[in-house]
Parts: sequence; structure tokens; C-alpha cells
Amino acid sequence: MDFTKAQLYLLLNTHPFGRALWLPGANLSGANLSGADLREANLSEANLSEANLSEANLTGADLRGANLSGADLREANLSEADLTGTVLGEAVLTYASLSGAILREVNLCEAYLAGATLTKADLRKADLGGANLRDANLTGANLLDAQVTDGQLAQAKSLEGTILPDGTVHE
Repeated sequence: MDFTKAQLYLLLNTHPFGRALWLPGANLSGANLSGADLREANLSEANLSEANLSEANLTGADLRGANLSGADLREANLSEADLTGTVLGEAVLTYASLSGAILREVNLCEAYLAGATLTKADLRKADLGGANLRDANLTGANLLDAQVTDGQLAQAKSLEGTILPDGTVHE
């Protein structure tokens, strides 16, 4: 399903208060959703490639299998969101909050995660090839079987208690 700018505006601003947005499979490619309140929204399998989601609140959102390639997620709140199998290649996640997020089998190739908070995030089997982790907080994250280099991890601000790709726990 595709939306015009006017339809998207109405959808975001007139849905009942306290009820999560339900848009599985929607085509929101290139949409401007900066600052949007998308708490607990169902955006599974949605196409959000190149979308502007900077400063959006996606706390607890269902983004399983969504395409967020090239999306702008600067300072977005994705805490406790389920991003299993999501494509985030080349996405900008500078200072985004991904605390407790489920990022299993996620494609984060060439993503920009500088300053992002990934505390207790589940990154099992994630592909972080070429991702920028400068000053990212990975405290308590699970990177078991993730594709990430020691050089990338050395850029992180904190790895305390992180389960590394080989199963060892960083002290």
C-alpha cells in the first residue's frame, strides 16, 4: 500500500490516542516521519528505505523484516523494538537508542552507529560489515555469531558484559 503525503499526515495525526499504528507491508519509502510518535507501531515487512525517521519514537515497534536501507534514524528511539531480519544497510543511526532491541540476523552493513546506545541489544547473527561503531555503547549486548571485526569493536565506547561473536564475555 502506498500513501500520498496528505494521507500519511492524516494517518499519523488522526489515529486514536493510545492506539498503535498498524501498517505492516506499507510502502513508506522516502517518507518524512521525523519526530513521529510510532510507539509500538506494526511496521513489519514495510518499505522504509531512504525514509527520514530522525528523532522518531519507535519504542517497542514491530519492524521485523522491514527495509530501512539508507534510512535516517539519527537520535531515533528504537528501545525494545523488534528488528529481526531487518535491512539497515547504510542507515544512519547516530545517537539512536537501541537499548534492549532485538536485532537478530539484521543487515547493518555500512550502517553509521556512531554514539548509538545498544545496551542489552540482541545482535545474534547480525552482519555489521563495515558498520561504524565509534563511541557506541554495547554494554551487555549479545553479538554471538555476529559478523563484526575486532577493529570495529575497538571503536566502541563500552563493551562491558558484551557477549562477543565467539561466545566469550568481554570484561
